[in-house]
Amino acid sequence: MITFDRVTVQYEDMAEPVLRDVDLTVEEGELCLVVGHTGVGKSTLLGAVNGLVPHFTGGTLYGRVLVDGRDTADHPPRELADAVGVVGQDPLDGFVTDTVEEELAYTMEQLAVPPATMRKRVEETLDLLGLADLRHRALHELSGGQQQRVAIGSVLTAHPRVLVLDEPTSALDPTAAEEVLAAVTRLVHDLGVTVLLAEHRLERVVQYADRVLHLPGDGRVVSGPPAEVFRTTSIAPPIVELGRAAGWSPLPLSIRDARRSAAPLRARLAGTAPGPARPPLPGDRPELLTARGVSVSYRGVPAVREVDLTLRGGEVTALMGRNGSGKSSLLWALQGSGPRTAGSVRITGAPDPGGAPRPAKGTDPRRLPAAEARGLVGLVPQTPTDLLYLETVKQELDQADTESGTATTGTPARAVLDRLAPGIPDTVHPRDLSEGQKLALVLAIQLAAAPGVVLLDEPTRGLDYRAKRQLVRIVDDLAAEGRSVVISTHDVEFVARAADRVVVMAEGDVVADGPTAEVIVASPVFAPQTAKILAPLPFLTVGQVTGVLPDGSGGGTDAAS
Repeated sequence: MITFDRVTVQYEDMAEPVLRDVDLTVEEGELCLVVGHTGVGKSTLLGAVNGLVPHFTGGTLYGRVLVDGRDTADHPPRELADAVGVVGQDPLDGFVTDTVEEELAYTMEQLAVPPATMRKRVEETLDLLGLADLRHRALHELSGGQQQRVAIGSVLTAHPRVLVLDEPTSALDPTAAEEVLAAVTRLVHDLGVTVLLAEHRLERVVQYADRVLHLPGDGRVVSGPPAEVFRTTSIAPPIVELGRAAGWSPLPLSIRDARRSAAPLRARLAGTAPGPARPPLPGDRPELLTARGVSVSYRGVPAVREVDLTLRGGEVTALMGRNGSGKSSLLWALQGSGPRTAGSVRITGAPDPGGAPRPAKGTDPRRLPAAEARGLVGLVPQTPTDLLYLETVKQELDQADTESGTATTGTPARAVLDRLAPGIPDTVHPRDLSEGQKLALVLAIQLAAAPGVVLLDEPTRGLDYRAKRQLVRIVDDLAAEGRSVVISTHDVEFVARAADRVVVMAEGDVVADGPTAEVIVASPVFAPQTAKILAPLPFLTVGQVTGVLPDGSGGGTDAAS
């Protein structure tokens, strides 16, 4: 179905090719998982399948890419639209209509699908992806996860033979992600659709993959069965890391298989207390922000309902809940830029290592000038490009330093960026970066101001495991300085390592609020992989397991035999 014949892709502004001598064949009805660190060329590999590379991205493609017998060099993307459906990292980039129903029908209209067939496919897709209640909603009113599902649905309605999905679950909650992946799997097994899927949250997708395409970063593509490839890769989901540490062979890829292999490990760990997944909270944690009765409505529809929340210095809080539960609306209301129909938000404290003057306690951030409010409550939005407007990375970083006052004191934005995503050149245009690199750049810009309260809306979207570990360290450093960090996320593995406290929202209400271990383990939806595999033992992360097994061997399939 898809053939790469000695394919090399070289961009003019890069010294080395992004892809080098790639020979690859993907068969009909195969689900291939594309993995690699941020910026190694996964999007380039996917873009070559439908001709976006090099027809629209520039650069030079050597060799041939054949899709269903058609050479992409001779067939631009519009001539491959009936065979290849593509869902990019940012769903807003691909929308061309105003409402959900119109967007689902648009591709079929361009392909001259008969109206009766169009109506039937729209209804099927609305049900398949849980979008029926949103059919008449404007696209810009949807949450990020809802937009992601619409983008996937707009591709599925055309019934393509090849699906190319770039981070398809990055903005979805765990349940919605499972539904989308189940739908994709049905297309593979029931209709023989070929799927190429790039995803950083490997714990969600690895069990569905027939084959893994690993990009180690030197232009090569290493192909093989998932259990074999992940044995040696530098990037792997927690289930694989635990299998490596325990010496299991073959490596399990599903929770069911891992639990079967883990019986000896659970017996060995029984009665052993895990080390803390997080640094201990300081005894003195002053209140930095107090919200009381905060409500947000859009055109009379409640998004946040009378939420009370207190944020303390030195504490990292994860804000979780399904898509559309009100997480982003609450963050914007706390920051002061978003609408608030009722309630109050007060800054009750503000650590300031730089010694700059701060507004009096009790200040409402939305009553302050934007620059001043940013120094108290900083927010990184779901779509990082909203904050990028200059021509180069260096200009963005310099502007952040100037506005935040770190040009001469404090930590420069460049230093923060290098910790999150090292190796991004100063001269690159911000919009030419991968989604993960854009997010890292915006994080660096916002963190340069070092506000007392830091609000991060889906900050791990597009980040690989290595970048997430760096983000955990930065969050820890912010908390150690006495700041309060709130992270809205669906990434349960990240929460297990990064959060002291978890607040769960549903339909605008707070339905759970407590220590991380208590809240996420109590829910099968939010529990991390390690907790599911080792339950009922109180382990959340692989690091906690290896911490009590210094020899790195937990016993398992091989050890038992």
